[in-house]
Amino acid sequence: MNVTSTQVLFKREPQGFPTVADFDVVETKLPELAPGQFLVKGLYLSLDPYMRMLMGGGWKFRGASMAPGQVMVGRVLGEVLESKNAGFKSGELLVASLGWQTYAVSDGTDVELKVLPKDGVPLTAYLGACGSNGLSAWAGLKMIGNPKAGETVLVSAAAGSVGSAVGQIAKSMGCRAIGIAGGEEKCRLVTEEFGFDACCDYKSGDLGNQIAAAASNGVDVYFDNVGAEMLDTILPLLNKFARVPVCGVLSQYNAQGERYGVKNTRLLFDKSLRLQGFLVNQYRDLHDQGRAELEALVASGGLRYRETIASGIENAPEAFIGMLNGRNLGKQLVKLS
Repeated sequence: MNVTSTQVLFKREPQGFPTVADFDVVETKLPELAPGQFLVKGLYLSLDPYMRMLMGGGWKFRGASMAPGQVMVGRVLGEVLESKNAGFKSGELLVASLGWQTYAVSDGTDVELKVLPKDGVPLTAYLGACGSNGLSAWAGLKMIGNPKAGETVLVSAAAGSVGSAVGQIAKSMGCRAIGIAGGEEKCRLVTEEFGFDACCDYKSGDLGNQIAAAASNGVDVYFDNVGAEMLDTILPLLNKFARVPVCGVLSQYNAQGERYGVKNTRLLFDKSLRLQGFLVNQYRDLHDQGRAELEALVASGGLRYRETIASGIENAPEAFIGMLNGRNLGKQLVKLS
């Protein structure tokens, strides 16, 4: 085996938003396969906000962080090229935590899923709508939000891969779905393509009144991807016994200095609210059920999604920075080959 992998390494902790100077792109010759190992060719790389937490700046993700010189962490959709592991055959497709690189050697412990292609479900969906993003939407909404038909579900970052799935799953359950997104283009995408009942543009100002007008009967479930000031704005608009699944705090990942502290916490008591953060792997025993439901929705057209795809591993840092600045629509991927 004579394989060279192009890798993106974590170089240094960013000061606020990452820059391309915080990454290194290198060529590395991979070792020969040992018994139990196999070679994977990366097809697509998933870029996700949690990666920013692993880069430091006061954040840790699941208690972990990256060290300088380490291959950037990330999920890859790949194909097995060569194998000395009886559990993985040449030609099989899989999703694995192989990092930002074009080729990788694995022993199978980092494999999350063997992908069995299904009619009507594009392969890239297994990094988004039928992957960790879709499962985050499904688990947070159903297990914590627990919406009932006729209730109103509000979703922040609604044009993103998680938020757009939340609203569409809510619609499939008979709920009214309202999104929050930044700018007219994204709001049109949320309503016209993803089928939300309404979308509020946080960039146009007066977000509280926009939400109050769109949700005249109040909000029963708020799926929070943003946190901070936006959460404070929304807490007074929640109905009694409302549920708030907290999937992320996008507004804070690149913040420097003292981070925003939510002020309206008394409303948790006054309204008997349920506010609960979660990680998708807490519901690993339900992943097969969730993925089957998501696959059926995608195949039937009940779950639409957008992808922004950069080409070439060397462009992954710029694509990642663009995603953190909201320049992508839907799922941000990098085509590796």
